[in-house]
Amino acid sequence: MTRWFNTAGPCDPALHYMIPASARLPDVPGLVARHGYFVVHAPRQTGKTTTLRTLAQELTATGRYAAVLTSCEPGRPWAEDVAAAERAILRTLGDKTADALPAELRPPAWPEAPAGAVLSSGLTAWSRVCPRPVVLFLDEIDALEGRTLISVLSQLRSGATERPANFPMSVAICGLRDLRDCHPRNRFAIPRVPGTASGGNANRLGGPSPFNIIVKSLRLGNFTPHEIGELYGQHTADTGQPFTDRAVERAFELTDGQPWLVNALANEIIVEMAVTPPTPITAAHVEKAAERLIQARATHLDSLVDKLNDPRVRAIIEPLITGTPPTQRPKNDDIQYVRDLGLLAQDAPVRPANPIYNEVIVRALTDGVLEYATDVPQPRAYVLPDGRMDFTRLLTEFAAFWTANGDILVSQQIYHEAAPHLVLQAYLQRVVNGGGTVLREYGVGRGRLDLLVTWPYRGPEGAGAVQRQALELKVRAEGDADPLGSALVQLDGYLDRLGSTPAPCSCSTAGRRLPPSTSARPSPPRPAQPAARSPCSRVSAEGLQGQRRASPTVIAFPGACPLQPGRRRKLPLTSSSPGRPRNRSI
Repeated sequence: MTRWFNTAGPCDPALHYMIPASARLPDVPGLVARHGYFVVHAPRQTGKTTTLRTLAQELTATGRYAAVLTSCEPGRPWAEDVAAAERAILRTLGDKTADALPAELRPPAWPEAPAGAVLSSGLTAWSRVCPRPVVLFLDEIDALEGRTLISVLSQLRSGATERPANFPMSVAICGLRDLRDCHPRNRFAIPRVPGTASGGNANRLGGPSPFNIIVKSLRLGNFTPHEIGELYGQHTADTGQPFTDRAVERAFELTDGQPWLVNALANEIIVEMAVTPPTPITAAHVEKAAERLIQARATHLDSLVDKLNDPRVRAIIEPLITGTPPTQRPKNDDIQYVRDLGLLAQDAPVRPANPIYNEVIVRALTDGVLEYATDVPQPRAYVLPDGRMDFTRLLTEFAAFWTANGDILVSQQIYHEAAPHLVLQAYLQRVVNGGGTVLREYGVGRGRLDLLVTWPYRGPEGAGAVQRQALELKVRAEGDADPLGSALVQLDGYLDRLGSTPAPCSCSTAGRRLPPSTSARPSPPRPAQPAARSPCSRVSAEGLQGQRRASPTVIAFPGACPLQPGRRRKLPLTSSSPGRPRNRSI
């Protein structure tokens, strides 16, 4: 039977392509042998359950341990009913051992015990009668909170002193976060238990962490390029359908090795796009699959989007979109929380975890922005008779649209500081919908948002061509210096990164600026640019009816940002210029 790329639930090596568990968490057998209590944490859908279940099977198969993976998920409904949550967890553990272990290694009937001792009593009874040391992998610890979380962790800490004869020899706690960070501000916020000494602060834990005995914290990382090649190579071995080297590279570039995305890209290509063997899978297939996943907003992506309205997440993501430093420095734990969710890369600087998440974040925030606006153009409204997009008209009409609707649209956004950026991107996304794409580069400290609009069309001879338009979006507060000069320098750098070639230019003022009305007037002279650059960063455009040169279009869009009385009004500014790509994949 042909295996497939799994995108839902744990993997089974008999059914699914997968990387060996021992390769993903090689330290686990050694920690178990040393009677270790440890943590395994990673964002959702990175393979924690699959890896731990396989490791438990492998440990049991050695003949030395009785190892099992179980879940705390059944205890979720009883956040404050400790006894009920404990019984639910033990019932699940009994079911898991019945499936995973031979009869002689299974636990006896769970003994009766008072609340706060149900779990420890059950684990003690099992450890005493089991002929092998018990190894317990406790998954979905994130499902527990409040008194139940405190009770479970406290019972494990207390029972650990009796291992291995009277308590599990080794326990792994598995979830999103590292339990070494278990303090009031993080995901495992511990509420004060009445009677504890906490100085009257209901959010302060009156004592040590309930699980401070761990010897190591393991993070389940993303796939490496080699592992992606190995995973895709399993499909090639089974079916004869190869992934080109560039396809594997592109999959890593778009996903940074995030396991669900890696599998989802391959599944999208083979199943949904019906690219069947022996047709080779290319980088173009991977890019098309990525766009389809973004548009479809699969369950995994939707679960990430749900977190964007969390105030802790918004405090980190909003400065990324605007490119400006946050008004208040985020707490380190808030940054780590967003990293643990999987939205951010694990290392500095703060940035989206991968290009697909980069796109999903902004599209999720722009969805519905223009839902109730009546004067929004229809898709393809700015297409010229020759098939190109009329960007000068597009930006000019957006300026009028912003003047008329900016205040209302900004007031409706949760991401207030990024609202001008989101409105423009929603406008662009609507206009190019079904024909072109909008690509984004953003990050804290950049001082701007870079956009690249690509629009395919047919050239004069009927050959396929692509119009590329780079835009620089800056936020300007009233009273700030004119950002036009720096915007053009930044735009020039963006075009260089995209692979565009500056062309000669003799003019010194080539932009246009639109005040609150839509009538054009000449812009002021620009600051002198470096000698190696043209003053207006004029570039050659390829495929636009020959070699046509065009100067940047610079438009200011006035509008208010109704956050608080007295706050300065913010104005987004864009600079755009068609670009000719060099030998580089965009």
